[in-house]
Amino acid sequence: MTIDIKDLHKQFGKNQVLKGVDLTIDKGRIYAILGPNGSGKTTLIKSILGMVLPDKGHITVLDKPIKKQWKYRKQIDYLPQIANFPPNIKVKELIHMIKDLRNSPSAEKELIDLFGLGPFLDKKLSTLSGGTKQKVNIVLTFMFDSPLLILDEPTTGLDPMALIRLKELILKEKSNGKTILITSHIMQFVEEMADQIVYLLEGDIYFKGTIPELKKQTGQSSFEHAIATLTTSENHAENTEI
Repeated sequence: MTIDIKDLHKQFGKNQVLKGVDLTIDKGRIYAILGPNGSGKTTLIKSILGMVLPDKGHITVLDKPIKKQWKYRKQIDYLPQIANFPPNIKVKELIHMIKDLRNSPSAEKELIDLFGLGPFLDKKLSTLSGGTKQKVNIVLTFMFDSPLLILDEPTTGLDPMALIRLKELILKEKSNGKTILITSHIMQFVEEMADQIVYLLEGDIYFKGTIPELKKQTGQSSFEHAIATLTTSENHAENTEI
């Protein structure tokens, strides 16, 4: 397995964000981490990344406990939902800076060509559109060869061709045996990409399985309606009583 989470709890003030999450992420598959706002998705991901310290529970990444460790992060490539780039740095300078920090083999040239970023390499990040910044973000994420990818809203701002390129890139990485975690509000994208759905609700995993299994459980013929059914409080109450 790539990630194993046992009895994970996290509380911020009086808000219990994670309530004993148990989750196993197997190697070489694409997992979509879904749930309404406030369900605990971001806290779960940041706990895996070591950016949030759980109050209770255990996380192992690539068969090693992550508590009080940091080197495991070199095995993860993370695409944040909002990348705060220094505004006055040029695209090529940012890429070189990240390469120097990671000190690992990289394949940025192929990705720059794939997303048509050549004409933007000498431009400052402050001058770029949101979609172009996202392409830069994608290059920075995929240019290293790490076994685990975590992509937080990766489609944000992308034009149709860039979205096609991103999908192809994700499937290529999966075919190379990588494990990929995705969060997205775009259900069509999730339906096309995900092998497994992990649905969080009120700080716990409410559903884990395939899309056909989700449709069967909810009695819905479409993925979007199945997710909507999970989200309703009435459905949650009914399933909690079972």
